[in-house]
Amino acid sequence: MAIRVNLRLIDELVRYGAEDVQYCYHCGDCSTVCPHADAVFRFPRKSMRQLQMGLEQRIETTLEPWLCYYCGQCSEQCPREADPGETMMGLRRWLIARYDITGIARQFFKSKTVEIISVIVVGIITGALLLYYGFSQGNLSIYDGEGAFLPSSFIHTFDLIIGIIMVFFLIVNALNMGYLTMRKGCDYPVPWWIYIKKLLVLPWHFFTQKRYAECENKRETKIFMPWFIHMGLAFGYMIMLILVMVFIEKLQYGPEIDWSVHIFGYLASVGLIIGCIYFIRSRFRKHHIQYKKTHSTDWVFVVLLLIITVTGIAQHILHRTGIIEWANIIYVVHLICVAPWFLRMPFSKWSHLVYRPLAMYFAAVRREALERQEEGLPSISYSYK
Repeated sequence: MAIRVNLRLIDELVRYGAEDVQYCYHCGDCSTVCPHADAVFRFPRKSMRQLQMGLEQRIETTLEPWLCYYCGQCSEQCPREADPGETMMGLRRWLIARYDITGIARQFFKSKTVEIISVIVVGIITGALLLYYGFSQGNLSIYDGEGAFLPSSFIHTFDLIIGIIMVFFLIVNALNMGYLTMRKGCDYPVPWWIYIKKLLVLPWHFFTQKRYAECENKRETKIFMPWFIHMGLAFGYMIMLILVMVFIEKLQYGPEIDWSVHIFGYLASVGLIIGCIYFIRSRFRKHHIQYKKTHSTDWVFVVLLLIITVTGIAQHILHRTGIIEWANIIYVVHLICVAPWFLRMPFSKWSHLVYRPLAMYFAAVRREALERQEEGLPSISYSYK
């Protein structure tokens, strides 16, 4: 079977952040020091080689880039300064674009201008709709309830619409990922029951990101701080998402504080603030290898999230202190940032939240299926290829 080679693949990956892969001469040091590479998934070296050879179809069906958590040890050890850790990050961006059926992710990753303009346009449209609704239906001096500028019932519908759009594209793109990696890219039979047997791997890695915690074997502290901060950011986001989608009426209740929901909002806000400041500071200081280079989408991701968090806290304080007009104005600013943030999630770095645990799950399924194949055990079989 012929294998198509894309001679421009390295040049294309430069726009996704993989700038130094051509320096690699395949000594294998990167895979040797990687705490997660094994006999089945040999990365980063395998992915570096495939990229140099232009094996586009091989790369789009692989799981290896998702199994890398970018601790940076491979890049630190590379004698040629080929920066394999950053290459794996670039490949993850490229794979997000390949999974995306709309082509939006490709435009975001390849053009900073397109991404920023899209954020601005969606924000302007959102702001115009919110202001039109607020001034035509309500009063700027009323925060919630009858005659409110932006009542919780309206915000609940607004959030649900955006949430449904976001989830739809995430599911479609995740199914495409499954097709590419488990059907098109798997050349041995995978019994259906292994998918059930390994199902708990998915929530386990979604909620713990355990492999990230195990990345650094040279750390001086018991807790790997990038993992700890990353978990705070992820959980803060997930908690706020649940609160907004399910408990918006209780969140907007007041000015009294409803501690049954607001306590979780406060904890989530702390996690988001600390996480955003940590990652922005790290990208400015560049004191770790994984922050030496930063793609434009990383900046849009963290800066927009910080603005959302700060404006959310500000409107909450203004509401509780009775400054209702300004609370409503800041709320509009907050939602202007929320809409493009949510809508770009399936096409941006934040989709790692879905793709990485899926990759861990698929990797566990493929590993067991391969072991059975090599041991000559019978497959009760419906296979994906």
